[in-house]
Amino acid sequence: MKNIVALVDCNNFYASCERVFRPDLEGKPIIVLSNNDGCVVARSNEAKALGMPFGKPVFKAEHLIKKYDIYVFSSNYSLYGDISHRVMQTLEQFSPDLEIYSIDEAFLGLSGFADRDLTEYGWKIKNKVTNWTGIPVSIGIAETKTLAKVANRFAKKSKKYNGVLDLTSFKEHEIDDFLKKVDVSDIWGVGWQYEKLLKRNNFHTAYDLKYAPDKWVKKNMTVMGLTTVFELRGTPSINLEEVTPHKKEIVSSRSFGRPVETLEEIEEAVATYTTTAAEKLRKQKCLASFIQVFVATNRFKPREPQYSNAYMYELPEATDSTTELISAAHGNLKKIFRKGYRYKKSGVMLSGIVEQDKYQLNLFTESYFRSRNRKLTQMIDNINEKWGSDTLHYAATGIKKPWMMKRMHKS
Repeated sequence: MKNIVALVDCNNFYASCERVFRPDLEGKPIIVLSNNDGCVVARSNEAKALGMPFGKPVFKAEHLIKKYDIYVFSSNYSLYGDISHRVMQTLEQFSPDLEIYSIDEAFLGLSGFADRDLTEYGWKIKNKVTNWTGIPVSIGIAETKTLAKVANRFAKKSKKYNGVLDLTSFKEHEIDDFLKKVDVSDIWGVGWQYEKLLKRNNFHTAYDLKYAPDKWVKKNMTVMGLTTVFELRGTPSINLEEVTPHKKEIVSSRSFGRPVETLEEIEEAVATYTTTAAEKLRKQKCLASFIQVFVATNRFKPREPQYSNAYMYELPEATDSTTELISAAHGNLKKIFRKGYRYKKSGVMLSGIVEQDKYQLNLFTESYFRSRNRKLTQMIDNINEKWGSDTLHYAATGIKKPWMMKRMHKS
């Protein structure tokens, strides 16, 4: 079966969320500010056209705001989390294979839809998401996740494609024409350090990297770099995953191996996902300010009672403590769990993420960083990193875990 994946990306997500409840702002310039109203973290297309730069401290942008009557909003993570959940719920109707990559991006597995007109199917997805949630999206479709990212870039930026681009309908030399227009710095998975290395060695575009010698790539960019090259060549090398770190949030979720009906089993699952997300958070040396938990039944069994919900909680203080996050996650779950349903999936999203060294610690947060809890957490991380994931685990995550996703063919 031909591998096909779509990347669905919400356009100017935070700004678009603000418009959902303010339709009078359609066509007006909007910016959204970071925590404590520090910097510009989101801009509508209208604000971009006026020259509003991303990341600019708001006090340095006052002249633009006043000159062009730009609407300014503080970050509202509860709103964004709720609308993100609605978007992901809508996307689940179009494929059983969904990877929530971030608060505003998701990959859809479309391998079972190869006999369809994928551009038309993309339009169907795009229109339904916009009509049901109010959020405009762009969709890139390709045979690999990396190429889907490329396709999405052109779908979003070029009026010619008007939001949907299916690279599987193009011949290889035509795909190469797209890759020639993509700077190596814009390739998914290529950081600034590799960008410098590549350009020093005369690899300037995605096209150049696609045809780079395998031996050179592996030597200079490790196996991960070679994976990117294979993906650019159309060879699927990055599977759909369900645990993804991101600058703005970390999502950890899984489909259950069988339908789950009890609160106790979902509590184990949520604790497991929270543990994974917290580990990712600490590896990034970050803290989370919000935690969202979501649950859902199987949409592809319409004869069964259907239910899905999510709840986001603002933590008293930003934290990376697994125990604190599990406690908050269980509190969230109790607010949305309903008896009488056969649940297919649950997950956790950490958002409002800030870097540890840039966060203003108060007395209570400082005491946590000095506490035995903190030292114990670090010890568990070190042991699991050395001896393998789950060598030591929290009791709340369970032991037998009969709810876990089936992995019958694991190597």
